[in-house]
Amino acid sequence: MVNRINFTHQLKEYLDIFPAVGILGPRQVGKTTLVKLLTNSRKDSIYLDLERASDRAKLTDIELFLKLNEHHLIILDEIQFMPEVFAALRSVIDENRKTGRFILLGSASPELIRKSADSLAGRIGYLELSPFTIDEINVGETLQHWNRGGYPLSFLAKSDKTSMIWRQSFIQSYIERDLGLLGLNADPRLIERFWKMLAHYHGNTWNADNFGRALGVTRPTVNRYLDFMEGAFMLRILRPYLANVKKRLTKAPKVYIRDSGLLHALTDISTFDDLQHNILIGASWEGYVIDQIINIFGDKFNYYYYRTHQGAECDLVLEKSGIVKAIVEIKNTSVPQISKGFTISMSDTKAEKGYIIARISKGFLMKEKIQAVNLREFITEEF
Repeated sequence: MVNRINFTHQLKEYLDIFPAVGILGPRQVGKTTLVKLLTNSRKDSIYLDLERASDRAKLTDIELFLKLNEHHLIILDEIQFMPEVFAALRSVIDENRKTGRFILLGSASPELIRKSADSLAGRIGYLELSPFTIDEINVGETLQHWNRGGYPLSFLAKSDKTSMIWRQSFIQSYIERDLGLLGLNADPRLIERFWKMLAHYHGNTWNADNFGRALGVTRPTVNRYLDFMEGAFMLRILRPYLANVKKRLTKAPKVYIRDSGLLHALTDISTFDDLQHNILIGASWEGYVIDQIINIFGDKFNYYYYRTHQGAECDLVLEKSGIVKAIVEIKNTSVPQISKGFTISMSDTKAEKGYIIARISKGFLMKEKIQAVNLREFITEEF
């Protein structure tokens, strides 16, 4: 069992600050399990799963239900099925601003976030529960984590085969059922093609025209699919760092499949041995490292990539309050080297530090302000 103690502490802090806490993330990531473990000892908690008609029926008169249970901690799961709850919560919270009254769990649709933001601004704090991250697992499980990804039932499966079967089933269920329930109205076969194309495009800059032509849809349509998949936590869209106006910069975003296990399932990579002999290994490692860093550091930084038309490039820029705290180059190698493009990127961005994240056992200083590190060392760095 993986102990998600950091997230549990964060949730408790938010419950002490806000009347309502929203926990967002994809299905099967463990939101319900975590909240139930936290609240099992509380006799004053009420749990409703709004995907169930019987539980939705209990909220026929929403305001009455909330007022009758005002001394309880009310947990509303799959809140996107009843967005009208948000308006009722607003009035009930305004009558009693006591903290820790509601926990809302959602499978992360942009529409869900928009409606709750409109109704509960200043009354709700949001947390994102990601799949398991590298700081939550043992050192010896790192390659398994990279190969299988962080979804609990995939990572904890008895074998790579069992894990792959689970991920393939998850993808099919998401395409055929969940995305439609979350609000994406599109032909499931088209979305499956789109998702698989994105997997083979993993780590490249976005070109809507190319995707639109390949799928036989318009540019606005394919951009809508992309935005929706990002909002559903299936994709990571990394935007370019554009502060250097004197250079000709790449301005298109880069696209990644967020979970490495789903990336491998979409591209038929079953085992780590398969991955080692696949052309996608470098892009897979890059996306895996980026996703771990962003999931762990969260909103501590703003995240970008940097690329000029002259060839200067780095994979990740960590910026805070207008200052680039660090730039990162990610290499699937045990012998990292500093490229000319990385050195230029350090100068262009005025970065305080530079890092080459490689598959090495122990980090070392390569040059003034530039270090080679492994991923676990990087996530413990202080900026």
